[in-house]
Amino acid sequence: MSDTDFQLARDSLQADYGEHRLHRLQRHGYQRWVHLRSQINLYYFWEKRWFFIAIMLSFAFLQTGPYEGLTREGQIVLTMSLFATILFITEPVPLPTVALLIVVGQVVLLGLESTTVAKSLMTDSVLFIMGSLMLAVALVKQKLDRRIAWLIVRITGTSTLAICFGISVVSGILASFVGEHTVAAMMLPVGITLITLTSQDRAKVRNLAACLLFSISYGCSIAGIGTPSGGARNAIMIGYWKEFFYNPADPSTATFLIDYATWMAYAYPMFLIQLPLVTLILFTTFKPEYRDLSRACAKLRAQVLLSGPLKGSDWVSIAIFALCIFGWITQSQTLGMGIVAVTAAAAFLVAGLVRWEDVNSGVNWGVVLLYAAAISLGVQMKDTGAALWVAERFLAVLRPIGADQGIGLWAAVSVLTTFVTNTMSNGAAVAVLGPIVLKLAVAAQESPIILGFITAVSSSFAYLTVVGTPACTIVYASGYLKTTDFLKVGWRMAVVSIVVMLAVASVYWPLIGV
Repeated sequence: MSDTDFQLARDSLQADYGEHRLHRLQRHGYQRWVHLRSQINLYYFWEKRWFFIAIMLSFAFLQTGPYEGLTREGQIVLTMSLFATILFITEPVPLPTVALLIVVGQVVLLGLESTTVAKSLMTDSVLFIMGSLMLAVALVKQKLDRRIAWLIVRITGTSTLAICFGISVVSGILASFVGEHTVAAMMLPVGITLITLTSQDRAKVRNLAACLLFSISYGCSIAGIGTPSGGARNAIMIGYWKEFFYNPADPSTATFLIDYATWMAYAYPMFLIQLPLVTLILFTTFKPEYRDLSRACAKLRAQVLLSGPLKGSDWVSIAIFALCIFGWITQSQTLGMGIVAVTAAAAFLVAGLVRWEDVNSGVNWGVVLLYAAAISLGVQMKDTGAALWVAERFLAVLRPIGADQGIGLWAAVSVLTTFVTNTMSNGAAVAVLGPIVLKLAVAAQESPIILGFITAVSSSFAYLTVVGTPACTIVYASGYLKTTDFLKVGWRMAVVSIVVMLAVASVYWPLIGV
């Protein structure tokens, strides 16, 4: 308001109320404004309380020590990791903000050159994550969900048990190549279509909905370990192996260059073993109200027939994605998985199958930045010796109970990773734990490949919470599930998954040369 407008308004009020009453109104309004302002300030500090708690804890940790065997730089890196972990779990600020603070911290606190930090942010793993997210947007734009649902039904028949298993299989196979959040988003309409075509009354399809929707989310979760493109956590671990152990001058370290096909050889059988177990656990936990979905399948068939046959653009999309998978398997060692992913994303744009505006709005660029910063911080944990220091102390805790080597150590690492991944994203869990676990393997004279795989695989066991994995968050958003449903079935899934993983690590991995 201008001075003239203010004066006119004041004169008008003075004429209506008199000078004395005007002063009372002003005082009353000012007091209300002060009260409101104090409430706003209190609300702001309450909303950001974990940010300030993280700062205070980090400052307190920096003032302690010195710790035997830990350098000052290592203490700073551990402080940054503590700060980032608290923010990952509590999210008082947007997660990309944490990435920016990690970058600033490396320059200001560690004294690194900004150019050096910038170089550490853009690795092949980060390119791979970025390209995979761009591919996901391109595939979702093709809207093939009803066709996928009808294909599943044609293969499995109308039995509820067979359909749930078929949904897990299709969700899993797709998620192992594309990424679980994309497939969960694409398959959710499939599950909801079958539920709503069965009954519009949610109370009558409560358990059926749980079986169908958990078939999607758990199928995606167990498959995310199958290939490097199944999740950012896999690319992060591959990057750590190369950064920590590969030396171009030493041919013997080439075993730490894990390519696409090698990862599949280790992890894909584990996914296939778990597939029937998912359906078994779901049907013993939630007994569906309908054992046959014939009515829903008949309606679905009519909808697919109305949409007509596949168009030319659909076949082009399928061909580009198939070539991308072929490139990952055959060219990842030569070109890098990131270059293959970015090339495929560019092919979708060149073919006009997706617009850049769709990619720009559909890709969460903050996620790319977050993983880049987390990987960069993990490298600093290795370079400063902080990861080794933490690993040695973790071993000291495990040694008295005989879990400092062999399958006992594997189980301890798996349980630790499972706990962490249920409190933050699986990519963040691997980014934080990866450097510690790999140094733990060296200190315990265990294979870094085995412990690295156990960490990456266990990070997919985020079955117990809604926020543990994007797939769980997406199916929960449908409104058919309760948070208690995740706990009810999640602990069973976690136990079975850990047992299967340890069995595969003990029996199968030695057969293929670990």
